[in-house]
Amino acid sequence: MSRPLALAIVLLLGATVLSLNLGSFRITPGELLRTATGRGDANQELVLYRIRLPRLAMAVLVGVGLATAGAVLQGVTRNSLADPGILGLTAGAGLAVILLIYLQERGLAAPPGMRPVVAFAGAGLAAAVTFLAARRRGVVLPSQLLLAGIAVNAGLSAVTLVLSMRLDRKLYDQAVTWLAGTLVGRDWQQVLALLPWLLVLLPILWARSRPLDILALGDGAATGLGVDVRGERAWLLLAAVGLAGSSVALAGGIGFVGLLGPHLARRLVGPQHGRMLPLAACLGALLVVTADIVARNLLRPTELPVGVVVGAIGAPYFLYLLARAGREGEV
Repeated sequence: MSRPLALAIVLLLGATVLSLNLGSFRITPGELLRTATGRGDANQELVLYRIRLPRLAMAVLVGVGLATAGAVLQGVTRNSLADPGILGLTAGAGLAVILLIYLQERGLAAPPGMRPVVAFAGAGLAAAVTFLAARRRGVVLPSQLLLAGIAVNAGLSAVTLVLSMRLDRKLYDQAVTWLAGTLVGRDWQQVLALLPWLLVLLPILWARSRPLDILALGDGAATGLGVDVRGERAWLLLAAVGLAGSSVALAGGIGFVGLLGPHLARRLVGPQHGRMLPLAACLGALLVVTADIVARNLLRPTELPVGVVVGAIGAPYFLYLLARAGREGEV
């Protein structure tokens, strides 16, 4: 284990303790330990096991999923600005979920685990449109990918807003909050709905770290080294869409996690995906957990959407990266 990864794990553990401790109902570390060992009172057990632990678990899973998806997208597209939100995947998943809510309001019967599946389909469709728009003579140009993603994201977000306005007032308020990215009210059922996606897709992506390194060399070099470029890219993109779509389905549009996590990891351990992917996942979880702590406590008792807090950090960093890429001629 690298030193940056060990440090990130320690920081994440510290953030989890703070997340369980802070809030409108304060639980001190001593009370937290007593509750964890079965010696807490009824209120402490209710807050810890029914409210804060599932919310914390969701924050960790979403951070891991979005950061890993962003790292894979950056590797596959050879574009350091690629991110599930910027490329339109988040907007596609959001539109699909809002459409599902709209149809359910009008009598459609759907099983409880349907939302991640629908979000996966929406994110996949958005990814397909983005990549087709960025193709020139059969080749996806990294310089065009960012522009295509921004256009697709804007178009799908507009359709989502119009559709959400057709919902009744209560559902509309919930939809707007969800689209901004929120962890309010997350329970163990929702955690268990997201967990299988990560358990299946993360090992696959981490096992494909070597092909990701080779794809970063360019299609010609990768083909010369015996890599099936189209096949590898398709499977990696499919897995990244699955992680992004399922995360958005259950936590809403939390942006920039897929940008910040991989960039920080790459700065700390270099571009090799075998070392970078686990660190990016850990940093993504740390970012979402920390943002959730800020969202719950900054304006207490009013709670901010987690996506707003992450956006306040990520938007300036994205502008910095965009300016730097422009100076270096990457976009």
